[in-house]
Amino acid sequence: MTRLFIALLLLLLTACSTTIEDYRDMQPALDLRQFFNGHISAWGQFQDRSGKVIKRFTVDMTGNWKGNEGVLEEHFVYDDGSKQTRIWHLTALPDGQYIGRAADVVGEAKGQVRGPALNWAYTMLLPVDGKVYEVQFDDWMYLHSENTMMNRAVMKKFGLRLGEITLFFRKDDARS
Repeated sequence: MTRLFIALLLLLLTACSTTIEDYRDMQPALDLRQFFNGHISAWGQFQDRSGKVIKRFTVDMTGNWKGNEGVLEEHFVYDDGSKQTRIWHLTALPDGQYIGRAADVVGEAKGQVRGPALNWAYTMLLPVDGKVYEVQFDDWMYLHSENTMMNRAVMKKFGLRLGEITLFFRKDDARS
């Protein structure tokens, strides 16, 4: 009986999970090199696991690509006045795959694009109150139009959900 319950539970959990392939035929198709080329404005927030907003921020971004290699500079300003810069070095691989490196990312971020979606997975070094923690991100970006995209990232430590980041992007050349 216990084995049957566990098997049904695993079947239910895997049946409910989303994969990047679920987005293969959706439009508009995301071209990461095109979207993150030029100036992009972004704004978002971090919510703890209870849903409480802990920190809000804006981001001024500039992306430049040469062939399959790109550099994305992110300049964050948080609602408490603190600032942070992250510089991503991105590489486009065959079949919609991407890898990314940044100074505060452990190893490589690995991503896959299908249709309008990008799913990133990476470990980041997160400074909190004078200590640095390694946290894992399951990062999903969804293109809504040629010039707008949203990002939803779940942050975990030891497999436990710490919180979620919601972020919205707008290409600056899209301003009216």
